[in-house]
Amino acid sequence: MFIAGFKLLKGVALLAAGVGLLKLLHKNVATEIEHWINIFQVDSHNHFIHLLLERVSNLDDRRLKALSAGTFVYSAIFFVEGIGLALGKRWAEYFTIIVTSSLLPLEVCEVAKHASVGKVLALVISLAVVAYLVRELRRTRDPQ
Repeated sequence: MFIAGFKLLKGVALLAAGVGLLKLLHKNVATEIEHWINIFQVDSHNHFIHLLLERVSNLDDRRLKALSAGTFVYSAIFFVEGIGLALGKRWAEYFTIIVTSSLLPLEVCEVAKHASVGKVLALVISLAVVAYLVRELRRTRDPQ
């Protein structure tokens, strides 16, 4: 049930991100980000804030639409996984194993390129989810 909740939480977060990206269409993204930095009183001289502003300054409407579409697709996948797992559906376990396993090579490459605590933690969580679901599928396999 923990995995189902985690998948649903990720689905909600990505859905919110997709909507947020659509709200940035036809706006100066860097200016909008600076506005939110000021509202939340984040240190505007922070190195990470400067990197963020540098990256988002290149976002045009075409890229925003593409990013938004991608977040909606991933959100839908997480919702399917989460709802299926919460309902105890066997197909959801297989689906989650396939989806999560298919992203492991990308996560390994990211860790190899630029290791960070967050990236390593994401990789460990993904590996743990796959291992747990494979073990559960084997344990509850119907005898033939």
